[in-house]
Amino acid sequence: MRMSVGHPSLRPYLPFKQPSMTSDDGLVAHFLGTSSVLLSDGETSVLSDGFVTRPGLLRVALGRIAPDRSVVRAAIDRLRVRNLAAVVCAHSHYDHALDAPVWALETGAELVGSPSTANIGRGLGVPESSLRVVADGETVSYGRFDLTFLDAVHSPGDHYPGTVDKPLVPPARAAAWKTGTAFSVLVTHPAGRILLHASANFRPGALRGRPADVIYLGIGNLGKQPTGFLRAYWDEVVVSTGARRVVLVHWDDFFLGLHRPLRPMPYFLDDIDATMSRLLPLARRDGVDIVLPVAWQPSAPLADLS
Repeated sequence: MRMSVGHPSLRPYLPFKQPSMTSDDGLVAHFLGTSSVLLSDGETSVLSDGFVTRPGLLRVALGRIAPDRSVVRAAIDRLRVRNLAAVVCAHSHYDHALDAPVWALETGAELVGSPSTANIGRGLGVPESSLRVVADGETVSYGRFDLTFLDAVHSPGDHYPGTVDKPLVPPARAAAWKTGTAFSVLVTHPAGRILLHASANFRPGALRGRPADVIYLGIGNLGKQPTGFLRAYWDEVVVSTGARRVVLVHWDDFFLGLHRPLRPMPYFLDDIDATMSRLLPLARRDGVDIVLPVAWQPSAPLADLS
């Protein structure tokens, strides 16, 4: 019988581990845990969230948190980021928006998101010229990347609903990073179409007519949801877009630092085993490739799509 404490093992899911990219031709992705993904075509890069500080559970629950600039700088150096044009936030919780302003400050990139995300940027001194507030259906372009922002819904059980209505100056309680607007981001590039869908929820019909080749699909908290919810989520996001590959994100324990191997959330917060036992049959039914990304590793998300 499975114990209800501790972390699930990733061992059963190693066959789905994303292979490392063998050359730097084409579109390159780096996964940084949670729903942070760096996409680059060699000329321009765009980043979702960029959450790398990852404060521990006790600090998040009982203390005040702030971005660690040295950790962000180390990530920039490790990834050799030199052409970052935009940092986009799926929504404004700390596990998405805590570090995003620092990436913008360190690289000169625009910080893109809701009015709440802009106020998080203002709290850390991001200049107005580097803040871009977007709305549902709006498309912004960076190099050969077109980013279309689509209103989304946070996964069930939003602990910090509301908006950030004034500049947020850290350190502050985690609850200060309120949701704001949640977005899915459709990234269109000559190489293909990638949907960044961080939160495991959906608006019925919202993605119809929005084709994607690959989805970075948030599965956080799915293990605690009814089977019918997961099936509806899959159909509304994956089936509706016609995606042929799904890269699973927002499954790892983001209270642990990125210097350690990624581990799934502990059972008391989520159940990746329950999620995978229901998700994999849907993927087989629809002929969709399921991928488990590896932190820091370069990958080719659009390669070898049949």
